[in-house]
Amino acid sequence: ALSRLGCLLSRRHKAAHPHLSFAHPSDANELAVLAVLIVGKDSVIMDQALTSKRCYLGLGGNITNELGSPSQHIHNAIQSLEAHPKITQVKASSLYASKPMGPQDQPDFINAVVELDTTLDAHELLCLCQQLEQQAQRVRLRHWGERSLDVDVLLYGDEKVNTPTLTVPHPGITQRNFVLIPLYELNPTVEVNGVPIADLEQSQDWSGLTRLS
Repeated sequence: ALSRLGCLLSRRHKAAHPHLSFAHPSDANELAVLAVLIVGKDSVIMDQALTSKRCYLGLGGNITNELGSPSQHIHNAIQSLEAHPKITQVKASSLYASKPMGPQDQPDFINAVVELDTTLDAHELLCLCQQLEQQAQRVRLRHWGERSLDVDVLLYGDEKVNTPTLTVPHPGITQRNFVLIPLYELNPTVEVNGVPIADLEQSQDWSGLTRLS
């Protein structure tokens, strides 16, 4: 079957790219190259496998609006991530209720962390996060205040990003148990700035945190 596929891909490749040739089109590596060049949807899949980053997003909210409750906003955002053509392998943590970090005269938050693979670069992923917030009709009322949905880029592979619009790993990640505990649930071996998550104090501190589902 592999040989027949190699011959088929070789013929199609030569027709589309007569200036290129392969001596052994049945070779698995050459088949991969051919597939990337000529097979439309399959090429996207193979490209993702070659260049995708394992990323983690933090989601949270504490306002119900006409689009739904905080948990529904998180669920809708996860569905949008699953439907994105440049995102695969979406996995969500449980939902957690947490006390507000900022002003205390606001409802408790609902939080979750999402793991995904993506070929988006870090700033494209940030833009997508902001689009998800807009879809939930987020309104910024005050610092650390009420919101329908907040979506943060926590980790982007093992890369470090420091620009005027984005810092990764997220600068507050190590101080927030409502981020580290759901992150630990998803991947107990992940590292943050080179430190195993299990060694971060807040990943084991359940103060003010309740697992919902």
